[in-house]
Amino acid sequence: MNQLGIDDLYTLEDYARHRNEFRARVMEHKRHRRLHLGEHLTLCFEDRLTIHYQVQEMLRVERIFEEEGIRAELDAYNPLIPDGHNWKATFLIEYPDPVERARELRRLVGIEYHVWVQVDGHEAVTAIADEDLERSTEDKTSSVHFLRFELTPAMIGSLKSGALLRAGIDHPECRVRVESVAELLRESLVADLE
Repeated sequence: MNQLGIDDLYTLEDYARHRNEFRARVMEHKRHRRLHLGEHLTLCFEDRLTIHYQVQEMLRVERIFEEEGIRAELDAYNPLIPDGHNWKATFLIEYPDPVERARELRRLVGIEYHVWVQVDGHEAVTAIADEDLERSTEDKTSSVHFLRFELTPAMIGSLKSGALLRAGIDHPECRVRVESVAELLRESLVADLE
């Protein structure tokens, strides 16, 4: 649907000139695309703009300017842009203290398979996790996961008609339920849908 191409990107020189303005716009946009599931767990819903920023930053940091390298970055990041019938999110498990983080990542093994969203009047949709590569082991989960939530046409229709959106986690060691996703986030997510 909204895949990025080389022509959509700034050159490294242009990006250097526009970076502060572009970054400010993206950071403001991202504020309305985060869902906190408790104190240490966050869903960051991606879209074309957030991924455009991520690609530009990777090109900048890695000093990539040749077409082959740019295409490789686009190939890596384009799958994180929603397809019009789903949401894609980066799931962050954030504990500042390294000892506590290590303990919690062991305790929360498999949590990425227990994150869900639910459109009012419909069944909950459990995330499809880490399609690109396995990020967890038997002993610990990763602190970053990439999730996809597939929605049915009926769910999309309900959302566009104003249906409430819930989200949560149903893991044996972590149960979280958000009864109503904030309206600005809900509106932003509905805009991702065809």
